[in-house]
Order: sequence, then C-alpha cells, then structure tokens
Amino acid sequence: MNIKIPEQNQVIITGRLTRDPQTAYTQKGSAVCYFDIAVNRRYKDNSTQEWKDDVTYVPVTAWGPMADRCREKLKKGSPVHVEGRLASSKYTDKKGEKRKSLKIVAKRVQFLAIAPREETAPDAQEGSEGVEEAGEKASESGIDEVPF
Repeated sequence: MNIKIPEQNQVIITGRLTRDPQTAYTQKGSAVCYFDIAVNRRYKDNSTQEWKDDVTYVPVTAWGPMADRCREKLKKGSPVHVEGRLASSKYTDKKGEKRKSLKIVAKRVQFLAIAPREETAPDAQEGSEGVEEAGEKASESGIDEVPF
C-alpha cells in the first residue's frame, strides 16, 4: 500500500539584512538579488539565569521585479519580512570539498522600515504606487508600532 503524504515547503521569517543586497542579471535580462538576513532569538540560560541571544544567518534570493525593488529599497540593517520556500544546492568549495547549502527563494519580501517623508514635498511619494510599507498597514489597523 502506497500512502501519499502531503508535502509543504513554506518559510516565513523576519530579520535584518547583514549586508547590502547584491543584484545580478541572467542572460535573458531577469534580475536576481541576493542578501542575507540575521534572525535573533532571545532566551534565558537556565544554568546562569542570564539572557542570551542566538543569531541565525539566512541567505535569501529574490527574482524578477521583486529583485529590482529589493536592490532599490534595501540596505544593510534594513528590517524585512520574507515569505518563500527552502531550496538546497550542492557545490564544491575552493578546497575541492563537497558542500550543501540551504537558502530561501523569496515569494514575497515586505520592507518593514519606512523612509522619512518630507511634508513640504508632495512629489516625494511619486513612483511608490502599489508599494505597501509595514508601518502604513500597522497604522491602518490601529497598531502603533511593529513589535520588534
């Protein structure tokens, strides 16, 4: 009897960029953007009763128009919310050793920082149609600040 087990590959993660994003283009002109995010987990050490931080560094890849937006809007330290899938790859390092790696292929990248707006310049919002920043969502829903 062969039982089909449902599979799901979905990742949701929030963190800050560890470096400026790097963008490249395929031979057909499609953009691909690479960046790493740091995700912190704060916990209390039971033996010392001290609070400690555990940091995980996660590579992310974004494609197409989303890659271009990431290149334009993100920089080192930018907070982001990423939704996507895990992808694994195998490669040989410079020493000739076989390695494996995991990364997130982004389906959605939400920018969590809002650039300051100048009240005297009505044209400052030009070109931002369709871009929804997290702070705008939060204020519409009655939440005063993003909880991290």
